[in-house]
Amino acid sequence: MTLEIGKKAPKFKLPASTGETLSLMDLRGKQVVLFFYPKDMTPTCTEQACDMRDNYGEFENHNTVVLGISTDSVKSHLNFIAKKELPYVLLADEAHKVCEQYGVWQMKKLYGREYMGIVRSTFLIDAKGNLVREWRKVKVKGHAAEVLEAVKTLNARAKRK
Repeated sequence: MTLEIGKKAPKFKLPASTGETLSLMDLRGKQVVLFFYPKDMTPTCTEQACDMRDNYGEFENHNTVVLGISTDSVKSHLNFIAKKELPYVLLADEAHKVCEQYGVWQMKKLYGREYMGIVRSTFLIDAKGNLVREWRKVKVKGHAAEVLEAVKTLNARAKRK
């Protein structure tokens, strides 16, 4: 599946840190920031998760749900949430099906070793389920603020319509 800005975002249904299964359809009427990250508790992923946490109130003020997705288990997510006081839901994509749908499951290289993994990426989905914006190969510093600005722009456009 090819992602296209302005078209429907790929649907998904995944186990959530809330103990429930969450689908994109459950979030209709709200904007969604969907961020994919490689691994719970690693330094860069922790920085990214905490940056989203620190901006979470602003996202909520703009009718936006923040969701993190990795291939870690729900149990790992619960430990990550508890340790870093994350206020948003983390989704477990252990079979990397949703990662594949969004095109973030890719060949990576580290110290000369090749392996499949998540390429850090973020997607902004509007209240109707359409993909509005994507950020691929994300650099963490300043990223949450950039996504928040895109959310504010989206809200301003929606109010003008």
